[in-house]
Amino acid sequence: MAFSKGPQAARITSTDVARAAGVSRATVSFVLNGTSTARISEETRSRVLAAADELGYVPHAAARSLRAGRSDLILLPAAVSATGRLFSDWVDDMETALGERGYTVVLHGNRSPDPVTAARAWAQLRPAAVLAMAPNSLTAEAVQVLAQAGTTAVLTIAPEPMPGVFTLLGDQSDIGRVAAEHLVSRGRRRIGVLMPTERGLSAFAEPRLAGIQRVATVHGATVTPLPMPYGGEAASALAVLCRELGLDAVFGYNDEYAALLSAALNDHGVDVPGQIAVVGADDLLLAQIVRPQLTSVRYRLPAADLIADTVDSLINRGTAEPLPSVWFEPVPRQSS
Repeated sequence: MAFSKGPQAARITSTDVARAAGVSRATVSFVLNGTSTARISEETRSRVLAAADELGYVPHAAARSLRAGRSDLILLPAAVSATGRLFSDWVDDMETALGERGYTVVLHGNRSPDPVTAARAWAQLRPAAVLAMAPNSLTAEAVQVLAQAGTTAVLTIAPEPMPGVFTLLGDQSDIGRVAAEHLVSRGRRRIGVLMPTERGLSAFAEPRLAGIQRVATVHGATVTPLPMPYGGEAASALAVLCRELGLDAVFGYNDEYAALLSAALNDHGVDVPGQIAVVGADDLLLAQIVRPQLTSVRYRLPAADLIADTVDSLINRGTAEPLPSVWFEPVPRQSS
């Protein structure tokens, strides 16, 4: 049976709202765009908002962006949301905090490994700000691409300040360093490092591996990278491999991967931590629920409201106060 669309509803415009409220289109624009410089009475503002609500008027974001010279979009590359529960919760908090300040958070699916190619894809949306929180996701040329597109705020996490970028200081390798220092302090010298094979995670996993390798070199420990997709069968196969390699510890990338591997080790009769200690990262609630409880590396980001204020300040004033650095600390539990 052929499908046919029903009658199309007439598009409601700002002119309709102006006519219903008995005001000019300019007044409607001032009210609906929240223009603080316009001197409009509360009675008029209320009348415009009521008319817009009654008519079901929705402002045209693209047209508003053209008038303002920029959008109210805050773009987060999707790699951020793929890094685990800690970051997905953080993204949710950021969406709320930025939404309260009049911005819309958009997760962008382009995960090109080339920063310039990625920046060009992001720039097509003309975002007001980009929160490129994955390591090595920006270069000077990529930042220039965004600036030329009108993006006024670019934030990232990096070990060192980046020119033209508001840099939240934090080094992913410190997560590996903290985990390795904990393990060697417990006498572990044959350390496996779980390396997720999912797209986008190598940007986080590789610096963590490097941090572990630096500590291992100092203490005469060995390090074995262990690629693993997130899944039960893969964890089971890796558990067998860990036993065959004679490892006495595994850093599990984060709590989710570490808990999966810990369960698989237990299924194969490997005592955790008696034979193999397991350490995760992010200090999720999951780490306290599983048995044995999972030793983790706590990862502290500045509060979402503080970052949202920083983004807003960068967009509207071009400057902002420095944010506290990201820091990490071990949380010892039963698995190590």
